[in-house]
Amino acid sequence: MTYLLDTHVVLWLLGDPDRVPEHWRRTLADRESTVVVSAISALEVATKERLRKLEVPGLVAGWEAHLTASGMTSLSVSARHALAAGKLVWEHRDPFDRVLVAQARCEGHTLVTVDRTITAREDIATATW
Repeated sequence: MTYLLDTHVVLWLLGDPDRVPEHWRRTLADRESTVVVSAISALEVATKERLRKLEVPGLVAGWEAHLTASGMTSLSVSARHALAAGKLVWEHRDPFDRVLVAQARCEGHTLVTVDRTITAREDIATATW
């Protein structure tokens, strides 16, 4: 199974893994699981760092290295994803979340999130705790 991680889940796994239940850490570390992180999460993290809403020294500069070391791979944002995000009938204004939902739908990935606005959607597979 391929899991697409919401940005907060990536941050927790990289900086505070105890916030992610042991079951999910094991599931995501399993060789049968493919874990992807959207490029939109990199944009969100860099934006939050620039706005001083997030301070994790070295995270942005070493983003790809952190993902690789954690067994995660990056998922690019394509025009197909962007168009699908723009066409979503959903009053959610967060563009980062819109892209993540669109990517999960387009790629058939399970989106791992604790965001209840996202998990309430019935048109994508989500995993939460």
